[in-house]
Amino acid sequence: MAFASLVKGRVDALLVNPSPQFASLRIQLAALAAHHKVPAIYWDRRLVDAGGLISYGSNVESLVQQVGIYAGRILNGEKPADLPVQQAIKFELVINLKAARVLGLVVPPTLLARADEVIE
Repeated sequence: MAFASLVKGRVDALLVNPSPQFASLRIQLAALAAHHKVPAIYWDRRLVDAGGLISYGSNVESLVQQVGIYAGRILNGEKPADLPVQQAIKFELVINLKAARVLGLVVPPTLLARADEVIE
């Protein structure tokens, strides 16, 4: 229903913000965007792996590693209140060319050159 409203409103594109609910529905989100011909950019590459167009966001594996290091510091006796606030240090741009073809889009070569990964 939401995608039908987007099409009716003639939106040019969709930015999908981080949400646990959206992550659990990633296959459906990508399929609906493709079905309704709505280009979408996501925060997580898993949505692009599921058929979405583009993602730009923090690298999940890098975040998990940071969490492990942080937890190790706490388990080794450091007080959580004394530890610095952490933020993502690695970001990635992933483009799905198959999704672009379904949407009838041509991704500029300059954008492809900047991508960390291009899914054919």
